[in-house]
Amino acid sequence: MTKRNRRTFLQTSTAVLAALSPVRAALRRGVASESFASNFDTTQSAPTVSSNEGKKPLRLGLILGIGRDPNDAIAKVHDLGLPTCQVFVDEIDSVLSGRLREALNKYQIEATSLVVGGPGREAWDFYEGPLTIGLVPRETREARIAHIKKASDFAKQCGIAAVQTHCGFIPENPNVPVYKETVAALREIAGYCKRNGQNFRYETGQETPITLVRAIQDVGLDNQGVNFDLANLILYGKANPVDAIELLGQYVQGIHAKDGLWPTNPRQLGQEVAIGKGKVDFPRIIARLKELNYRGAVTIEREISGPQQVEDVRAAKVYLEKLIA
Repeated sequence: MTKRNRRTFLQTSTAVLAALSPVRAALRRGVASESFASNFDTTQSAPTVSSNEGKKPLRLGLILGIGRDPNDAIAKVHDLGLPTCQVFVDEIDSVLSGRLREALNKYQIEATSLVVGGPGREAWDFYEGPLTIGLVPRETREARIAHIKKASDFAKQCGIAAVQTHCGFIPENPNVPVYKETVAALREIAGYCKRNGQNFRYETGQETPITLVRAIQDVGLDNQGVNFDLANLILYGKANPVDAIELLGQYVQGIHAKDGLWPTNPRQLGQEVAIGKGKVDFPRIIARLKELNYRGAVTIEREISGPQQVEDVRAAKVYLEKLIA
């Protein structure tokens, strides 16, 4: 996520999708892109996730907020011809969980994860971000632990097998107290999700890939995974996703198909752009995911609002179908 607040973006995204008309054409097919020769060890494989069993790998999806009308939101995913989605919720209650479960069943859409943020302010930049995002800031940590646990219960009621969030700017130095505090908080949350029969997923962005691997290993539970946001690694200046997948590949359980440019202002993240107009090498990433036998979803994310957002999502769908075919 860029400097835009994720909750604001996803609420706007839902409103924009309401203008979509049903998709009448069958899914377009394209030729597969050329595979690339990897200089890395190809024996590494992505983890087996029970919710992927019997389903088509690299199936496309969309991340969106559902507001108070899950039926309308999930209908738009169906109208776009996408079989999966990641669901963001602001309000968490039993009434909404029932509505969401009904909508998913009605349109036969698979919710691959529940996305959660907050509560409290989150600033998506390099100065206030470390003070406000995720579980690293002490002032909001306890409230956010409680919120994620509540989200886990909500996901369980909806039959969603994973909960994911930005955990914040996890310190590079594992010896500082805040790193150890953050690991303890993550262990508490991942353990709670495990008891609910779920995976807990870290969304890439604020930390380097090796820092994220270190945190996962220090937490030490077997239900942890990564939502591999391809653009975030670039937007935050942390890594090239082509290289990062060699460190994170064994943990990848979800993908955000998103594009972006490297940051040029040391105070602000790089710019998120339409897929194909940024620095993410999608042909190489998709080819590597196939080599790793990745079985999960590829979820489109476009962080703008208005008619152009819809057009960019449609264009991303066509582009990614050609690579995946």
